[in-house]
Amino acid sequence: MKLVTFQGAHGATLGGVVGESVVALRPALSAAMRAAGEADRSAEVIPADMVALLGDEAAMTAAGRALAFAARVENAALRQPLAGAKLLAPLKPGKILGVGRNYGDHAKEVGGPKLEMPRIFMKPASSVVGPGAVVKIPRDVKKPDWEVELGVVIGKSARDVPEGVALDYVAGYTVLNDVSAREFQFDVPLAMTSFAKGMDGFCPMGPWIVTPEEVGEPWMLDVKCWLNGEEVQHGNTRDLIFSVSALIAFLSRYMTLEPGDVIATGTPAGVGHFRDPPRYLKPGDKLRLEVERVGVLEHAIG
Repeated sequence: MKLVTFQGAHGATLGGVVGESVVALRPALSAAMRAAGEADRSAEVIPADMVALLGDEAAMTAAGRALAFAARVENAALRQPLAGAKLLAPLKPGKILGVGRNYGDHAKEVGGPKLEMPRIFMKPASSVVGPGAVVKIPRDVKKPDWEVELGVVIGKSARDVPEGVALDYVAGYTVLNDVSAREFQFDVPLAMTSFAKGMDGFCPMGPWIVTPEEVGEPWMLDVKCWLNGEEVQHGNTRDLIFSVSALIAFLSRYMTLEPGDVIATGTPAGVGHFRDPPRYLKPGDKLRLEVERVGVLEHAIG
């Protein structure tokens, strides 16, 4: 499934993507229940919030039923064109855990000692914006940079999870841009990585959450970024130093991962700060970020 949050007639609405259409989950499940002669319990079964949906196995099953019903030819009234829908950030995570220098090629361009364990930072939920957003760079930030990343969305509470079963805790995958104010990482006596990456709008995310059965194993996914039509990053998750499973296992040793938490797994080489000369984002820039089998996220800089 591709799960979305979109702007409906009464505000943020949970939905899914069927072909080139968007389907609101509750109305589609309601129609499916009525067609089967069941009492309409769609409002009870489908939560209003994406985090609650991801953490409820019965609700996820019902969402799949709703989308399958809406995909039937005779049920076109349940679908609306994807091109005309206003997609919002698919969820507001409880916490976003970022991983620094986690691609081999990016670790080389950054330099420094070989990492013996993941390098973790945090981004607040207030940094999240959706597809098509215009990210406003604070006036005093002079070195804003881009980082395309595979986002891993947790689906159930995880604590002390063995690496071998870690993917069982994944609800899905999304695309995100780990926008970073490099001066607060590299131009100060003590790096302030979470602050550099946690400003308002510094985590564009979306366009949807793709469930694992559509993505498959996250070991060999192309990861790309274009800036104003120019390809500036192209990597593959096979270059991850710490795999998705290893990250879940590591993090869950120290903290409980909860439904809706997001792990930003790192970025490949090609960010602006380490170019010669360095290149930073500026107002009017347009970014296109893609993770194979997950989706394409586009946004602008204001």
